[in-house]
Amino acid sequence: MNMKSLKYSIVFLAACTLFASCDESKFLEEKPLDFYSPENSMETSAHFQSSVNYLYNRVRHLQWGTNTEARFALRYATDFAFNATDYYKAAKLNDYTNVMVPTYSVPLEIWKTCYTIISNANVILNRLTLTEAITDSDKDTFRGEALFFRSYAYKILANLYGGVPLALEEVETPRRDYVRATREEVYDQIRKDLEEAETLLDDIDKVKDGKISKQMVEHLLSEIYISLEQYDQAISAATRVIDYPAMALMTSRFGSRKDEEGDVYWDLFRLNNQNRSSGNTESLWVLQYDYQNPASSTEYNMPWVVLPFYQNIQISEKDASGNEIKTNAFLGVTDGKGGRGVGWMQPTKYFFNDLWKNGSENDMRNSSYNIMRDVRIDNPASPAFGKWLVKDGYSTQVDSIRQWFPFLTKVSRMNNFPEDLYQKDSNGEPIVTEFGEHLLINNANSSYKDEYMYRLAETYLLRAEAYIGKGDKEKAAADVNVVRARAKAEPAKASEMDIDYLLDERMRELYVEEMRMVTLCRMGKLVDRNRKYNPKSGPSISDYHNLWPIPFSEIERNIFAEIKQNPGY
Repeated sequence: MNMKSLKYSIVFLAACTLFASCDESKFLEEKPLDFYSPENSMETSAHFQSSVNYLYNRVRHLQWGTNTEARFALRYATDFAFNATDYYKAAKLNDYTNVMVPTYSVPLEIWKTCYTIISNANVILNRLTLTEAITDSDKDTFRGEALFFRSYAYKILANLYGGVPLALEEVETPRRDYVRATREEVYDQIRKDLEEAETLLDDIDKVKDGKISKQMVEHLLSEIYISLEQYDQAISAATRVIDYPAMALMTSRFGSRKDEEGDVYWDLFRLNNQNRSSGNTESLWVLQYDYQNPASSTEYNMPWVVLPFYQNIQISEKDASGNEIKTNAFLGVTDGKGGRGVGWMQPTKYFFNDLWKNGSENDMRNSSYNIMRDVRIDNPASPAFGKWLVKDGYSTQVDSIRQWFPFLTKVSRMNNFPEDLYQKDSNGEPIVTEFGEHLLINNANSSYKDEYMYRLAETYLLRAEAYIGKGDKEKAAADVNVVRARAKAEPAKASEMDIDYLLDERMRELYVEEMRMVTLCRMGKLVDRNRKYNPKSGPSISDYHNLWPIPFSEIERNIFAEIKQNPGY
């Protein structure tokens, strides 16, 4: 093409562009092939399944994905643990007076997450009445799950805050006229929802791992009946779970590492052992975690918080020449010590010491497999190489708040981490310490395994609580002793049966697993147990802290009605 032709071509193209731009409305007009609207987004079974999946996701978020404070505030600042960080006051919750206030982020975060679950459950419940495109069987399942999740969220709200607004319908326009129901009214609504869900959902041996079953509903129903002081109904609901043929405590070694040294309680928390498909007849509801699956990206990083900051421990020892040498005690983060810890949440001395006395000295839940109270120094460059950190006296040299306290092995994949987290040598081979532990990359701080929400052991303890409420200490002791027998602990006496003994047993069996804050608030024991057993938060807690404050922002935006604040705030 010569220059003259090129010139005319450019002019022609410019003209075409100019003329085309004259009608921008047509040029920019979009013609969507399809789109979602409130009217067409919840019609098929696939639509509803996606919506129910979101409810499961929000529970995962409550457990794993909320901000760091909220995620762990449901467990520390209790009789079980305190916050060991020194970074900023709001992260501690050791100062209840100045931190647990209506503007504190944690009550707001938990409140918002629970009401998100409730709101989305209400949408599902409403839209199920409007569709004809799914089978009756699917409708029953989706309705049962939605009712369960609404109940679960309201349970947390009622236990923590007392009476809260009851929202039972899909909200299509903003509302600012909510009022608080009483705590009993909230519990009674939960009861109604769960009683209906029980009739709609399949038995546990007929649902997939991680799904809500009839037995899970009955377990939660037992707790709600207790909160309503309907003890006979609570006993009946718990009994239906306990007596179901497919349910049983695990009493013999099982699962992926049963041939290694350990015990059955240790087995419960090893990789791949949590679900019924692995032969675990004790699990009621297990949150699923699929490593490196983007759809399961929220990691359960409890080990990061509850394991000590051991990788930075430095110790002094004399070398062969008598010179004082200061070295790192450990080569780094290892799988044998549970991965990376930062020691933010330290269990109380009551948990580590007093809890295991008076008949619990041989309790397997306190065995060296489950609570590691000593570790060997693995740095060959240290004169103390091969010695024990505690037994040989080196632990006296280190910070006992964050750097050193016993390891809770149930939270982690001990000696069983994903291989891509191993440190490698120049040949690409995993680096192993002299004691057979794999060195891990520094951010190996999750459990990388499925996590229990509820186990049958707790069902026995709920039934025991109902018997205590009824005044039948003999039957309460019998249920507690089913759990203690599995742990090889001495049987409890009927005369010992009261709420404090039961709370101790719950701590022995369910430490880290249960939302201890929610349990204590439900029983009205948060203040009493903090004062007795938590040296950090106990001195600052007041009687009114048995209930959390209603978030100030929720009160402020509710301009057409009054949401009353809890007393004391």
